[in-house]
Amino acid sequence: MARSVAATSSATSAVPAAGSSPLPAAVAERLLAHVTVAGERDRIDVTAPFTEEVLGSVPSCTAEDVELAVGRARAAQGAWARTPMRDRTAVLRRYHDLVLERQDEVLDLIQLEAGKVRAHAFEEVADVAIVAAYYARTGPGHIAPRRREGALPGLTRTRELRHPKGVVGFIAPWNYPLSMAVTDVLPALLAGNGAVLKPAQTTPFTALWAVELLYEAGLPEGLLQVVTGRGSVLGTPMIDAVDFITFTGSTEVGRSVGEQAGRRLIGCSLELGGKNAMLVLDDADLDDAVRGAVAGCFASAGQLCISIERLFVADAIADGFTERFVAAVEDLVLSPALAYGGELGSLASRSQLETVTRHVDDARAKGATVLTGGGPREDVGPLFYAPTVLTDVTDDMELFGDETFGPVVTISRFRDVDDAIERANDSPYGLNASVWTGDVRRGRDVARRLQVGTVNVNEAYAAAWASVDAPMGGFKDSGLGRRHGREGIQKYTEVQTVAVERFLPVSRIPGLSQDRNARTLTAALKLMHAIPGLRRA
Repeated sequence: MARSVAATSSATSAVPAAGSSPLPAAVAERLLAHVTVAGERDRIDVTAPFTEEVLGSVPSCTAEDVELAVGRARAAQGAWARTPMRDRTAVLRRYHDLVLERQDEVLDLIQLEAGKVRAHAFEEVADVAIVAAYYARTGPGHIAPRRREGALPGLTRTRELRHPKGVVGFIAPWNYPLSMAVTDVLPALLAGNGAVLKPAQTTPFTALWAVELLYEAGLPEGLLQVVTGRGSVLGTPMIDAVDFITFTGSTEVGRSVGEQAGRRLIGCSLELGGKNAMLVLDDADLDDAVRGAVAGCFASAGQLCISIERLFVADAIADGFTERFVAAVEDLVLSPALAYGGELGSLASRSQLETVTRHVDDARAKGATVLTGGGPREDVGPLFYAPTVLTDVTDDMELFGDETFGPVVTISRFRDVDDAIERANDSPYGLNASVWTGDVRRGRDVARRLQVGTVNVNEAYAAAWASVDAPMGGFKDSGLGRRHGREGIQKYTEVQTVAVERFLPVSRIPGLSQDRNARTLTAALKLMHAIPGLRRA
């Protein structure tokens, strides 16, 4: 059985006792000043998963508030787009420094709102700092004007320009309340856009802290607006008002967001669900693979879009791997402490606990074997669930194909790598995968055959995620578009081609008849094909 915090002395700072709010009223009031409201609104309580006590409340914003927020962001956007790029990058550089300097504040907020252990909360801090530094350094180059080949060498000068979309809307999830609230916003702002952010209704204070720090870093007043409340109320008016929409969440909701954006003919970026697989090949180092599997399956209690829910292990090493993996899982420290030391946190909500419980109970009832875990851990906290490992899973079980999004993983054996790849690909999702092998070339060959947006060889998810110069996103039902890299900032721009014709027109040379004009252009086209470098002249 996985250990609770009571079984270890390493985690010493527990959450406040029931009945007291760990979020001071003055802090909450300061953060709530960044919410855009047109008048008095009903309130939505925000609770702490560790205790299910109320942390505070936020306005239940309306379509009127969305309209006001978009209007304010649009009013500020024009001047920001004309601001020199060096001044825009300076904001991101200062933000990078502030996030690292003030991390203790937000680590508490992340833990309180999302129920994570502190080490997993720190991953969000590191991610935000990495992304801010990356785009401050490379963003200007990704969207700088570029010379393109002209129609006729020496006669046509063609350039590609990138303009900001205008106002970008962001609908953020609850599972990574800092990282997913702001890392997509940063490149959009750097590209010259205004922004409206709707954080998850269960984790708004972390997002408001991130926004407050951006203003401290020098962001112009009004450029980034926040509306709080229910996505079912605010999503449609936001999509109806902005010039581009970014959504991270479930595939079901993502389809609706894409449909609404399509009707308006605006672009969208969607990172959606996953049922991610890890393949442990017969030449893998068992100790390394076990450590990687524990990290990949149980980061943020499995509530990570790129976490591992399916383990495929080569038959030759399956017994050894399974024995070591189960032992490592049983040794995990469950903790609600606001301090380093814990290894597995709480589920984020009562509804998430119900989903995880339903999936495991359904699998058990239909014949799955529970190797460890398999139930709630109310002795640690009201929403804790024991890290769970299952075998003998069949396709009639709910968790076989559906995303569980909790600390639950299944183990299956394979004899043939081709079969393992086929089974890993047998999913409507295609977000992330992991391959473990002693032969890196073999790992790359397997990776290329997996139908997913990112593959980590001898790592679970962090290697690809932290390689922010490379795109991150999903195949199939796991989404549209990419974050990170040049795609992560270029998607927030409109591309414009400016072609300047000099001396002679492309369409017809003055003074020539139609047939002679055609012969002349034919000769020019043959020459350009024969001498490729001539086109760039």
